[in-house]
Amino acid sequence: MKQSCWALAAACVLLVGMSAGEATFAQKPGEILKVYHWDSPASMSIHEEATYSTVVPTMGVFNNLVIYDQDVPQNSLQSIIPDLAPSWSWSEDGTQLTFRLRDGVKWHDGRAFTAKDVQCTWDLLLGKSREKLRTNPRKGLVPEPGASHR
Repeated sequence: MKQSCWALAAACVLLVGMSAGEATFAQKPGEILKVYHWDSPASMSIHEEATYSTVVPTMGVFNNLVIYDQDVPQNSLQSIIPDLAPSWSWSEDGTQLTFRLRDGVKWHDGRAFTAKDVQCTWDLLLGKSREKLRTNPRKGLVPEPGASHR
């Protein structure tokens, strides 16, 4: 079972590189991604899991628009740093958040990472897509339509 999870993890590597000169977290295609961890994740579906056992090993597999600075001991709005979105801004009324996406990011198959990919993920998380999550542990965190997001 453990080997199957890691094989799935290697197969699910989504973002393997950025533009030249920028760091990558995944090895070259066809190589083995080694993550040493004390537990075996229930799955590699970061949207359907919310445990330390899943989050820690998948941090090296998946990228986020933004992340908390790992060198700051307490997460806060001030410790949010760029990952796939080098900048972001709120609308004047606080109802829309706009992310500028990093240039040159590609999926494992070489296709460009675009705003459509971000929209697809949000639609999945909000239950608006044709595909559905088996479970969504963060469902209660999604604000109601029209609510302020600040």
